[in-house]
Amino acid sequence: MTELVVRRLLIDLAQPMAQHWCGGDAFRTALFNALSMSFPMGEQFFIDAVRDGHKSMPPEQHARYASEVRGFMGQEATHRRIHGLFNSHLEQRGLRNLWAQSIAKQRKQFEGLDPRHALAVTAANEHFTAVLAEWLLGHPDMLAGSEERLQTLWLWHSAEEAEHKNTAFDVYQALGGDHRWRIVWFRRTTLMFVLDVTRQILHNLHSDGSLYQPSTWASAWRTLMGPAGLVRHTWRPWKDYLRRDFHPSQQASPLSGEWLQRNRSRFTLVGERG
Repeated sequence: MTELVVRRLLIDLAQPMAQHWCGGDAFRTALFNALSMSFPMGEQFFIDAVRDGHKSMPPEQHARYASEVRGFMGQEATHRRIHGLFNSHLEQRGLRNLWAQSIAKQRKQFEGLDPRHALAVTAANEHFTAVLAEWLLGHPDMLAGSEERLQTLWLWHSAEEAEHKNTAFDVYQALGGDHRWRIVWFRRTTLMFVLDVTRQILHNLHSDGSLYQPSTWASAWRTLMGPAGLVRHTWRPWKDYLRRDFHPSQQASPLSGEWLQRNRSRFTLVGERG
């Protein structure tokens, strides 16, 4: 079992951000903006899936997972809220959230289905976010040149994603979710994730006039395929999920705990008294 606490981040997102807030880099800004645009609706899907799965457990199992599920839901609700604030700046700039529209359509296919299907999709997405989080925590220079408050936002979110990566997977398995459906939904979710993030990035770049600039695609190559690139560093951890004996805890996340310990002054614990 994973002990999860809910943290309140001590940053101010009321102030506007630069158009290319990620160190003046158009591609990295578009990438992180795209990811943020998926979070409010995506995190709500994850909350609902884990809550519904937990509700369907027999009493003894329900009690065993209650604290972890409560912590998971609290962390995801906090991510949803704070990225909603972040996204409000993008909306003011005229960016359309295509990814949220896609998630809304995808959610409808789970209405009336066994809750393990939505849990399998959630476990797959939680694997993606944990792998991405570990990459960013290991390469914080991807945020170089960003305001401190924005670096804190992304690294805090990454640390918590790595911290609670077991929860949806464990609830799925506790409910008897099998390997075959876990992999079916993992493959489908991977395809939709790649399509949605690509479409949103391209839209973001087109909207700010950066789509056809050579510097944009030079940065894309470095960010995705360079020595510290996202694809280069996440391919193997992504693929591990396909193993029959896989469990998220097999991919150690020391960087998460280290960041949270080192940056204790940047957040408070919900319910903590000063």
